[in-house]
Amino acid sequence: MSTSTLTQPLLKVDGVSLSFGNVRALRDVDIALRPGEITAIVGDNGAGKSTLVRCICGVHKPDSGTMSLDGDELAPKNPEEARELGIETVHQNLALVEDLTVWQNLFLNREVVRGWGPVAILDRRTMRRRADEMVSSLAVNVPAVKSRVRRLSGGQRQAVAICRAASFDARLVIMDEPTAALGVQETARVEALIRKLREDGTAVLLISHNFDQVMRLSDQVWVMRAGRCVAGRRTSETTGEEIVALITGAQAA
Repeated sequence: MSTSTLTQPLLKVDGVSLSFGNVRALRDVDIALRPGEITAIVGDNGAGKSTLVRCICGVHKPDSGTMSLDGDELAPKNPEEARELGIETVHQNLALVEDLTVWQNLFLNREVVRGWGPVAILDRRTMRRRADEMVSSLAVNVPAVKSRVRRLSGGQRQAVAICRAASFDARLVIMDEPTAALGVQETARVEALIRKLREDGTAVLLISHNFDQVMRLSDQVWVMRAGRCVAGRRTSETTGEEIVALITGAQAA
């Protein structure tokens, strides 16, 4: 058993429910994520995975229930507030600006400036230097940070998005289908990057339909069905077949 299983959860979700009109998207969801672990949430389309993530990162406000981060109440009003608390999200669309360079994307909305007030100017040299350090520290397979994002491969773009999420004191990095559109080699590189985050002590929340990937990467799996969290398993103590059976309802929790 991992020593991290003996630590207190970094993130706790207790009894979280959310409805959109007559549609109950989440029903009394309970999950916990521990620091230095990769936690996966799995389930069919419409199970509530993405809705739960949007609650955690401040897009939606739950109707009921509580969330806590390191023992403190977590109720971000928007994604910016969640980022200030150390919660970063890598969305499927990556949210990169193709006509900007790698370093400009890494510092988008976090620009370093010199001077004060109306005479403040962008400190491009510092941002390029720090971008080089960020990329090197994660061993990201990306060309020079001066390269424009539109020239990067899918795996390199994903690496830039992960690097941006992990490089600003993130305590939790949420990844929504991080390798869905990638080939075998690029998937392997991105998975190595995700493992590096765990080695560095960062908690990772992984949303994936790829059960082989979930079994390779995760320490803990939570299974959602019809808006409920129906089961939780330590990955080392379950199988892909059991996870599929829990998702479909063929096996009770």
